[in-house]
Parts: sequence; structure tokens; C-alpha cells
Amino acid sequence: MLQNFSYLAPETLKDLYAVLKKGNGKVTILAGGTDLLVNMHNNWISPECLVDIKKIADLKGISFNPKTGLSIGATTVCIDLINNKDVKKHYPLLAEAAHHIGSPQLRNRATIAGNLCTASPCADMGCSLLALGASVELGSTSGTRVIALKDFFTGPKKTQIKKDEVLLRILVPADMAGARSGMRKLKRIKGHDIAVASVAIARTAKVMRIGVGSAAPTPVVTADLAPSITLDKAVAATEKVISPIDDVRAGAEYRRFMVKDFVEQIFAEIC
Repeated sequence: MLQNFSYLAPETLKDLYAVLKKGNGKVTILAGGTDLLVNMHNNWISPECLVDIKKIADLKGISFNPKTGLSIGATTVCIDLINNKDVKKHYPLLAEAAHHIGSPQLRNRATIAGNLCTASPCADMGCSLLALGASVELGSTSGTRVIALKDFFTGPKKTQIKKDEVLLRILVPADMAGARSGMRKLKRIKGHDIAVASVAIARTAKVMRIGVGSAAPTPVVTADLAPSITLDKAVAATEKVISPIDDVRAGAEYRRFMVKDFVEQIFAEIC
């Protein structure tokens, strides 16, 4: 069944902010649309106004600075992350995580920002970006603010984005460039599928973090760990932040077991 909605495609951030402020929470942002359009097709949501942000130049592109780190614009799609030379050189964990998202067709359309804003517990980019200590920059007519990604998710499908805000870019700190890293994702079937459990670890000479997906109401991450931490303590730190449940895709105990197994596998590779 077709839905009735208005469609806008602003070309500047100023125009976008004005639309969001005037919309008073009744505006739905369209970036990649790989989740949004499916939800609309199934009549799970019925937006009053779709605002396409792909024409806004300020939201495009990936840039790297050795002093400030990596910046990923809100309209950056997975294949851009996978092919970017700076990402492959300095943050290969992100390219690996993007490879896990859907099919090649989806990776050419799905945005990294959209994957985060959907705020699914199994968001493929969530655990890797958390392990790298990423932040997100949000903008509105009131200005911009930066929030650590670990504080961005507030619950399943919920984030700290206000009604008049938009995610502008994802920021990955410079001190995580060159981190030794690895990721594992468990799926029900071969090929593309959402995660039953996923783990990403990033380790530098100063810190190690373990990000986990599909094992809590949101993607979660351990506190900053010493890079010399033992495996047993790393597993214990991971078990402290997860709270898996039984659902149609897997049982809680199976998820807990696989998270532990993935931590052990990656730990052996990077430590």
C-alpha cells in the first residue's frame, strides 16, 4: 500500500536545520534508506515528511588527519569506507566491519551514519566504532555537539539525537590509528544476515577496548583496558558489559559462549 508523504532535499546544512526545526519531530531523515524504505514498504512506519540529505556537500566524504583522526561524513556509504585508502591503512577494523553489512548492493547504498542511527543492538558498525573510541557530531540551529558513541545509544532503536538534530559525522580519534584489531560476527546462515553475536577488539600501546553487538539492548563496549591485560581479565571485562537474551535467533547462553569464544580468538591474534 502506497503512503502519502512530503519529500524535501535541502542542499545546505542551514536549510536542513530550518526544516528540522520547523518539522518539530515530524521529519524523517533519508540517507541510505536501506532500513527506512523497507520499514515504509511493510507499513511499520509512516513518515509525514522525508528529508533527503544526500545533496548536502558538508555531509559527504571521508578525511584523515594525523593529529585529529578520521572523519566520516553522514552520507558516506559502506563501499566508500571499504575502498578508502586512509581507512584501510589506519583503521582496517572499519573496512572489515563494513564488509559485514548486507550484500554488495546494500553496501553501495547503506550509510555508516544510518547504521548507527537505526540503533539496532546488532548494528554491524557499532562494535567496531566503539572499540576504536569513536564519537558522533550532531548539529542543529542551536549549534553542534560531540557525544562519545558509548553514550549515544540509549536503548533499542533509541539514541540521544534530539528532534531538531542530525548526525553530521562520525569521528575516530587519531590515537587509535594503526591499532591492532580484529572482528568476528556470528550469523544464522552463510552470506549476509544480521548478527547473532559480534565482537570487535582494538589495541594500541596505551589502551584496548572490546566492543560487542547483539548481546545487550545496545551495542556495548568495555571500559578502557590496559593493553597488557590477561585473556581471563579481558573475558571478565566483556562479560561485565553484556546482558544477552533468548530470542528467535539464539539463546542467551549461546550468545554468551560465542562472545567469549570470539574474544579468545581475536585476543590470540592481536596480543
